[in-house]
Amino acid sequence: MKALLVYPDYPSTFWGFDSALKIVSKKASEPPLGLLTVAAMMPDDWDIKLIDMKVEPLLDRHLLWADLVFIGAMSIQRTSVVEIAERCRRIGVRTVAGGPLFTSCPEDFPQVDHLVLGEAEVTFAPFLTDLAAGVPLPSYDAGQYPGIRQSPMPRYDLIDINQYATMDIQYSRGCPFDCEFCDITTLFGHKVRTKSTAQILRELENIHTMGWRGTVFFVDDNFIGNATRLKQDVLPAIIEFMKARHYPFNLSTQLSIDLADDPDLMRMLVDAGFTSVFVGIETTNVSSLAECGKTQNTDRNLLDSVTRIQMAGLEVKAGFIVGFDNDPSTIFKQMSRFILESRIVTAMVGLLNAPRGTRLYKRLLDENRLLSEVTGDNTDCSLNFVPKMTRSVLIDGYRQVLKNIYSAEPYYERIRSFLIRYKKAGSPPRMRRMQRSDIMGFFRSIYTIGLRGKDRRHYWRLLFETLFRRPRLFPMAMTYAVYGHHFRKIYESHL
Repeated sequence: MKALLVYPDYPSTFWGFDSALKIVSKKASEPPLGLLTVAAMMPDDWDIKLIDMKVEPLLDRHLLWADLVFIGAMSIQRTSVVEIAERCRRIGVRTVAGGPLFTSCPEDFPQVDHLVLGEAEVTFAPFLTDLAAGVPLPSYDAGQYPGIRQSPMPRYDLIDINQYATMDIQYSRGCPFDCEFCDITTLFGHKVRTKSTAQILRELENIHTMGWRGTVFFVDDNFIGNATRLKQDVLPAIIEFMKARHYPFNLSTQLSIDLADDPDLMRMLVDAGFTSVFVGIETTNVSSLAECGKTQNTDRNLLDSVTRIQMAGLEVKAGFIVGFDNDPSTIFKQMSRFILESRIVTAMVGLLNAPRGTRLYKRLLDENRLLSEVTGDNTDCSLNFVPKMTRSVLIDGYRQVLKNIYSAEPYYERIRSFLIRYKKAGSPPRMRRMQRSDIMGFFRSIYTIGLRGKDRRHYWRLLFETLFRRPRLFPMAMTYAVYGHHFRKIYESHL
């Protein structure tokens, strides 16, 4: 069997880092981890190829080669998915599709021949069995959340790792919380299911053996969902792994704000080589937090929590949302002030949207307020429901927040103030060595931002100030400058 795995294209987004990737000569931010994992479940005698459309175009000769085309996708890739499926149908090659997009709304894709829904650890083997017998069904859905200790090692050999800015690993699935706007618990449940420590060490070793030296992102929706096991087993093993190999990676992940309540866990994350964490702060308005069920963010001083994490030696990246029913007219000024005071450099501010399957989607459907499906990008000014706040007021306020935090002057000031705090905290004990690609990226940033950019005055001030006052943090400062170049382009294109 000739199997072609296709990861669809998607538009430029906040997390896509397209403008930043050009500076560091990378094609995509992260590899398609889901497809790489599914590839490892395929029979050994299959001939397998993978096309990531962010890295290379999907040509007709690729489709003509294949017996089956496997598509994995998220909601933001919907347009590309439809185009791929229609091309396959015209050429006459069968399609198999899975992933969050298809699991959430399988009825939207009648042009796909076979849907393998839910988690592949339980649905893919039955499909393969029926395929071998010549009787594959149109749809497979186990309706359960499997253990993931049987999940195989992703097939990183199918991609050129040099085309990516980050390598990915998954340790757990599921989240103990139940935010109204989030579809994670619908897709993966409340119970946190984890891989074994041995699995994680094998995957890290595999990435290391391939020659990767850079950022490794744990894609878990809440990495500390089972904090006890992390502290007792997983993190001590990662610490030893990283120490023995002289810290080849910068580790990063997503987690909840209650990390701030556990000094020992923060220290262990830093000792393991974690340099940044993404936290869903969402909003500074207590009534809006209660509305969306963000219980882990209530009854705490959010500004103090962020500061504690930063002072432990971890950069905090954060997500924010405007458009809740309980948002007051002052929310835009409040959010701008919080981001500036918290010194969160990478702050993704988006408009509230209701993905299918969420509690928010069901509530808005009952209230007859839904307008459309989500685009998958909550920074593109799209709203798929009727907000309580006047739409024009909401959009204008959203624009003002973006101007307040991503205009050159406030953005670079936030970088400087964060670096001052980070230096006081003491940067992580060991930073990975600079690679040739890092050095080339720095010189491209000089040309793109320092010589041609609108914010070149701020760029040069940051460069020299960091070089002479905080030289150890110089790579971090230049990374932020490149990020800012990308963020401004994204928001300018949408607004």
